[in-house]
Order: sequence, then C-alpha cells, then structure tokens
Amino acid sequence: MLLDVRTYRCKPGTIKTHLALYAEKGATPQSRNLGQPLAYLTTETGNPNEYVHIWVYDSAADREAKRADLWADPEWIAYTQASAKLGALEAQENKLMVPVDFFPSPR
Repeated sequence: MLLDVRTYRCKPGTIKTHLALYAEKGATPQSRNLGQPLAYLTTETGNPNEYVHIWVYDSAADREAKRADLWADPEWIAYTQASAKLGALEAQENKLMVPVDFFPSPR
C-alpha cells in the first residue's frame, strides 16, 4: 500500500474560493480516476491557508496508472486550467508514504 500525502498552501484569503472551485469542477473527475481519498482536510490549527489530502494506492504502478488516467480526463484538465486562472495556489508538497506494520492499514 502506498499513501500519497499532499499538502497545498493557498495565497491568504483564497482557500475558500479555491476549495469551492475544486468541489465544483475537480472532485468528480479526480475521484472518478483515483477513487475516494482517505482524507481531505483543512487546517484547524497552524497555517489557515493550507489543506491536505491523502490518496491510497495499491503500489507505485497503481498510482502511476491512475494518475495517467486522471491527466487524460478532459474534465480534470478543465479544472486545472480554471485553478491556474484563479491563481490561488502558492505551494505544494507531496510525500509518498507506507504504513508501518504495527498499525492496521487505512483500508
């Protein structure tokens, strides 16, 4: 199992607009291609301009195939273009992680 942990930072004052755009145009194609995320979270404490989402894959090959499908989806491309036009995103950090053997997997 491979967990793709993604942290995004928006420009101050834009996170609600950015997440609304994602809910309207990005969530459906992304979930259709990647499956449902394990979590999609906003910050309760810390930087109020950050959010995190976590996707679960069977393997690196599974992730690669699903992400290729995502980037071939016209609805996803339309969302990324609208997101770029909005210009809310400031930074992104991705971590590929694996669960430890002494806690149950998230699936």
